[in-house]
Amino acid sequence: MPKPSPLLHLLLAAALAAASQVHAAGASLVVCSEASPEGFDIVQYTAATTADATAETLFERLVRFAPGSTELVPALAERWEIAADGLSYTFHLRRGVQFHSTAWFSPSRELDADDVLWSFQRQLDPEHPWHALSVRGFPYAEAMAMAQSIERIDKLDTHSLRFVLRRPEAPFLANLAMGFASIYSAEYAAQLLAAGKTEQLNRLPVGTGPFVFERYAKDAQIRYRANPAYWDGAPKIGKLIFAITPEPNVRQQKLRADDCQIALYPRPVDIPALKADADLQVLELDSLLTAYIGINTRRPPLDDPRVRQALNLAFDKDAYIRAQYGADNASPAVAPYPPTLWGHDPRLQGWPHDVQRARQLLAEAGHAEGFKLSIWTRPGGGPTNPNPGIGAQMFQADLAAIGIDADIRVFEWGELIKRAKNGEHDLVFMGWAGDNGDPDNFLTPNLSCAAAESGENQAGWCHAEFDALIGQARRESDQSRRAALYRQALAIFHEQAPWIPLAHPRQFAALRKGVRGFVLSPMGSNNFSKVKFDP
Repeated sequence: MPKPSPLLHLLLAAALAAASQVHAAGASLVVCSEASPEGFDIVQYTAATTADATAETLFERLVRFAPGSTELVPALAERWEIAADGLSYTFHLRRGVQFHSTAWFSPSRELDADDVLWSFQRQLDPEHPWHALSVRGFPYAEAMAMAQSIERIDKLDTHSLRFVLRRPEAPFLANLAMGFASIYSAEYAAQLLAAGKTEQLNRLPVGTGPFVFERYAKDAQIRYRANPAYWDGAPKIGKLIFAITPEPNVRQQKLRADDCQIALYPRPVDIPALKADADLQVLELDSLLTAYIGINTRRPPLDDPRVRQALNLAFDKDAYIRAQYGADNASPAVAPYPPTLWGHDPRLQGWPHDVQRARQLLAEAGHAEGFKLSIWTRPGGGPTNPNPGIGAQMFQADLAAIGIDADIRVFEWGELIKRAKNGEHDLVFMGWAGDNGDPDNFLTPNLSCAAAESGENQAGWCHAEFDALIGQARRESDQSRRAALYRQALAIFHEQAPWIPLAHPRQFAALRKGVRGFVLSPMGSNNFSKVKFDP
């Protein structure tokens, strides 16, 4: 056969490269995610799945975290200054940032200071026209008492603002990188208010992020398209699809069949098989994750610390970790945050598995004959609870050994969170991913008195001395002094036992070999703006 000429080789190569670029640019990336979002108005919600579907795709904040780290870098604010006394933060907005153009909204201007003012005043000012319209309230802002810490926000010009605080807040800048600080379009909000369609903010979101919302099929799929006008460069994938797949086994099957190209949160016991598959790659990271069982301290007899201590003593944590995570994929939890985070107290020892001592404490509390409780959990599985059914059954058996009759109740993830916030549970399996790399983020949103009042503190636990210590730590700028205050607070947490701390698991994601640019975050969030996919 005649051989092609060198020129033909070059033409064929160029054509294939061009076709590949066009294909990649228009490719759809399908992500098998673990659960449905609670909604698309991120300030009303705290679930990580909701943040992935909104804060990491549609919205942005003044500052953000560098990929794979807790380092703060510019985002919608290109620079900022912090006053020497820590009482004011001045932000200078990036110019030329555009809000999404959709079938339901066409922006007439670029992002400016009015959008930032609207986004924060809506949460902080009871007189704001949108404040009372939130069905779920503003859980992060309320749990962190933001309205009490921010005195005012001054608009300096169209692209500059100053936040003035009533007291120093050491984690303040990091807090502004969290999902609840996302910036909305004030123009879109005004349009909805005038039309009497305010509920649309939660159904048809508009942001400045790398992807534009297209549609949501409840409990099935979320579809996005790339934002060609994104200030940080248009995404390399044309379409992003979240295939909502609660069962880890099904996520794995879809990944192997190439029905999805990224499967979030595979079970740790499945990691060796996934690593052995030549078509796949596995990412793993020591993340800021805590798995725990929240004990509703508002309900007798769980309002008695002795009873809560007995529950901790009854639980065979080592057996639970082996069954749920396997070897070396999680460490036992003693406190609300991992020991890799500063402020941890290495002298703090976890509750041992001691059935006799647990029975003794129940007898001292007047419950020698035991009582009845309910254990709440979810279907499917995620990073902090890979196999909810087995975990709940193990806990149920441990409680039976000390005379407690517990029934297991299973709720869909969003319903579980909503009911637990209302305080309807006795014991609930929960998990927390640190949002900003600061110990305060594990303590104030989950265990403060303000969080108990808002419902985000699922234990309903309000301890005056603990609350004062974490409040003092927030106002302290010196990290060593903050760490000392946290160690005092952790000692109170341990003795009062509002949780059964379970584990600090490693985070995993399984990907097709053609996926590049996806980086695991220590905060457990998932961002796809820089992902490339070569089918």
